[in-house]
Amino acid sequence: MVTSSKTEESKPKLDTPNPKAKEMYKKAGVLFEENKFEEAISSYSQAIIEDPSYSSAYFNRALAYAILSKYSDATADANKVLELEPDSHDAPYVMGIIAEYQNDYEAAKAWYEKALAKNPKYEQARQRLESLKNKAARHPEIPAATGTAEEDRTVVQEGQLKKVRFHKSGIKFADVVGMSKQKKLIYDNIILAIKKPDLLKAYGKKLGLGVIFYGPPGCGKTYFVNAIAGETGSNVIIAAINEIVDMYAGNTEKNMHAIFEQARKAAPCIVFFDELDALGVKRDGGGGGGGEGQSFMKMAVNQFLQEMDGVEKNPEGLFVIGATNQPWDIDPALKRSKRFGETIYIPPPDYITRKNAFIYNTKRIPIARINFGRLARATIGFSQADIDEICDKAALIPAVEEDRTGKKRKVHMGDFISMIKSHGNTLDEWYAMVRKDIISKTETQIVDGKKQTIVKEGKLSPEEKVKYKALVKDVKWNSNPILKFAKKVLRLEAIYLF
Repeated sequence: MVTSSKTEESKPKLDTPNPKAKEMYKKAGVLFEENKFEEAISSYSQAIIEDPSYSSAYFNRALAYAILSKYSDATADANKVLELEPDSHDAPYVMGIIAEYQNDYEAAKAWYEKALAKNPKYEQARQRLESLKNKAARHPEIPAATGTAEEDRTVVQEGQLKKVRFHKSGIKFADVVGMSKQKKLIYDNIILAIKKPDLLKAYGKKLGLGVIFYGPPGCGKTYFVNAIAGETGSNVIIAAINEIVDMYAGNTEKNMHAIFEQARKAAPCIVFFDELDALGVKRDGGGGGGGEGQSFMKMAVNQFLQEMDGVEKNPEGLFVIGATNQPWDIDPALKRSKRFGETIYIPPPDYITRKNAFIYNTKRIPIARINFGRLARATIGFSQADIDEICDKAALIPAVEEDRTGKKRKVHMGDFISMIKSHGNTLDEWYAMVRKDIISKTETQIVDGKKQTIVKEGKLSPEEKVKYKALVKDVKWNSNPILKFAKKVLRLEAIYLF
């Protein structure tokens, strides 16, 4: 994992700061190397105040902002570098890093290639492109970083899907850390149905042709889809809602049909609908909204139901998987047997899974002696995606130092701890938001001068409370103020003590 930090030696003639600005720039560099990114940003900002045309300070502040996930600030600084130095190869490079950290891999690829076009010897940009290829190998839903042919892309013309991209996956169950219970459910309900349908039919088993993965965001639902594809040798089509729904009459239905038609041509094939609740929204209007936008979604759901009925009658090697963070918002008709009859909960990672996730994500990183158990304790309540990003950004720190000083070192424990402190826990806010939707609450109101207790029910029906009890339990647990405080204490103990 290699990046670049502009040094005084490499700056162009335009970048000739006054002594005070240069002094603040050097101070910021020391703070950056000590992983004090907020303080480094402050010093870079002071250097910029002293010299508003100091492009190196803008560049390095952009890197610090990117590490802290402040992407709009990072983008503004990178654009400022481009304004000051239109021929800069560093500015496109940092724009690529910003795009990559936001999982916009196509944009990242384009920016890295632009940096190389301006400087063909720019080794850091070349290595980032290579890193994207490695990510594509682990996440086949990501388009390849180099040499992606037009025929391998989804093509949309005038609101209609003309071609749908599909991919193969090299991921297997061995690449999915932890979650042995989920693996068994998936094997029994999906992999056997795809690989050995005749075996199940011989025992009178009715084959469901769709399953819903539900659970908190960033906990591995998409990764499981690719593991299933790898285990069964199936193709995968990622069905994106923004490519399906169109404002013009008939296009939405045509786009939905085009996805299933392409899937039949690519059979055996898994059609994956991420954020299924956004597409299969309840048609009773309970999700709010209305007007034309709501009617487009109703048309999408109706066509979706027709396509699922077609799969049920004539499967032709198709299997449909939906993923959602909010299963209670999905239209009930979609969830009935033989459409999406099975639901499998993908939970946040427990201690063992978090520990194994750190081990897995650092296989290609040059690390010093790392206490993986301590990292697992320090990330209690974090998602798999959080851990992935922490490992990626921890590797950025020594890379920047090496570019600045020429001294190579491994990624230390302190780099990981620093990233954990700056990254924070992304799931707490989600649990608090979901709790408002699904957990019943008691309110006291004054009516005619008398106190009355009113129970406001959440979105879940009694049947759904039972069906999604694992998620409901986790929401209650993780949004409880006392338990949230206890988790925070455990994290702080692991970060600062042992």
